[in-house]
Amino acid sequence: MLTDQERIDIVRYRMECAEKTLGEIEILFALKYYNNAANRMYYACYYAVSALLVAHGITTKSHEGVIQMFGLHFIRPGVFPAYFGRNYSQLFNERLTGDYEDLFNHDEVSTAELYPKAKEIVAGVREKIDIWLAENAG
Repeated sequence: MLTDQERIDIVRYRMECAEKTLGEIEILFALKYYNNAANRMYYACYYAVSALLVAHGITTKSHEGVIQMFGLHFIRPGVFPAYFGRNYSQLFNERLTGDYEDLFNHDEVSTAELYPKAKEIVAGVREKIDIWLAENAG
């Protein structure tokens, strides 16, 4: 069980990771590393969403668990719009495809379409985290 300060520290750390990871994407685009860019888009969202779950005391054991708990606790109740859940799942699937499928490479156009989705999810979670931190970190 985490102390309140440990929870705050983890939430801050994961949000920092999310934002730094988003920053890597433009460099990867410039180098035409589209599979890596798709990977980093997913991980930026993963870090942000997992920070949100930690903030609310929700534990998971897998990436799929993070997706499920995000849907159950934040999408279904309307904290975030339903398309956040769909976009997060799409980013997860695109990351898996780019990382593990033989003879597959993301291209510039399809990967560029994913980027605003990742940025919107991280920004939306950042808003909720900032409120939570203001209420819990003093």
